[in-house]
Amino acid sequence: MPKRPFAPSPTPTPVSVLGLGMMGSALAAAFLRAGHPVTVWNRSPAKTGPLVAQGAHPTATTADAVAASPLVILCLLTNDNVDEILTALGDSVAGKTLVNLTNGTPEQARALSARATGLGARYVDGGIMAVPQMIASPAAYVFYSGDEEAYEIHRTTLAVLGGTRWTGTDPGLAALYDLGLLTGMYGMFAGVLQALALVRTEKVGAEEYAELLVPWITAMLGIVPGIARDIDSGNHLTDVSSLAVNQAAFPNFMATFEAQGVSTELFEPFQALLDRSVEQGYAEDGMSRLVELLTR
Repeated sequence: MPKRPFAPSPTPTPVSVLGLGMMGSALAAAFLRAGHPVTVWNRSPAKTGPLVAQGAHPTATTADAVAASPLVILCLLTNDNVDEILTALGDSVAGKTLVNLTNGTPEQARALSARATGLGARYVDGGIMAVPQMIASPAAYVFYSGDEEAYEIHRTTLAVLGGTRWTGTDPGLAALYDLGLLTGMYGMFAGVLQALALVRTEKVGAEEYAELLVPWITAMLGIVPGIARDIDSGNHLTDVSSLAVNQAAFPNFMATFEAQGVSTELFEPFQALLDRSVEQGYAEDGMSRLVELLTR
C-alpha cells in the first residue's frame, strides 16, 4: 500500500464528529488540537461538554452537525446506528464526505457505501488500529477504503488521527484488514489468558510469569512471515514442526488443563482442527496448511 503524493490543505477543514464515546471523543479532540473547526453531536448531549470546553461547537441534531462541515466522521457503537442516522438524514448528506470509523463487517461497509452514494454523499470506510489514548500518536494508524478521490482530498485532515493506510476502492477492505489484525490480537489474548490461568493454579504470580511470556510470544512471532510465504506459495511441507507432531502434543495440554482445573473451551477447537488435518492426510505439513482447512 504505497503512499501517494498529496497536497496539504491550505486552510483547516471543518470537521463534524458524530458519536462521542471514548474513541469518538479522542478523534474530535485530535482535530481540535490540530486547529480544525469541529462540530460534535452525541445521542447523550452531556458528552459534548468536555469537547465544547476545548472549542468544539455542539449541535442538537445530526442534520445540523452534517450541515456544518464538508467532512463528517461517524464513530458510533455499531453500523446499525450508522444506518439509522443515514435513514434519518436522507439526502441532506448529498455533497458531503462521510468517513465511517465505526467497527463493523466488510458487508456492512459495502451496504453503507451503497446507501450513502445513493443519497449523493461520498463514502470512505475506516478501521482504527489504536485505542483512544493512542490517537494522534506515531503508533496509531487507520485503514481506509472506498471512494479514493474523497480520501485523497481529505487525507491531510485524516492524518491528524494517525497514519493513513489505503487498502482499496472496495469499501469492505478496511473492515477486512481491521478485523484480520484484531483476530490475531484476540487469538494472542486467548493464549495469554489460558497460560496465566494455568500457572495461577500453582500460585505462580501473573506478573512474574508475564516476564517469561512476553519474550516467548515475541520470539514466536518471527515465524509468521514464513507461514505467510508458505500460504502464498501453496508449499505446506515443513522441516520445523509438522501437524502430526503438534497433534500428538496437544492432548498433554488438554490433560493438564483438566487436571489443574482450567477450562479447555478455548483450546478444544484447535485440537479438533489438528485432528482433522491429520485425518485428511496432511500430517507432514506445517501450520500453514490449517489456513486451507479454515477456509470453507
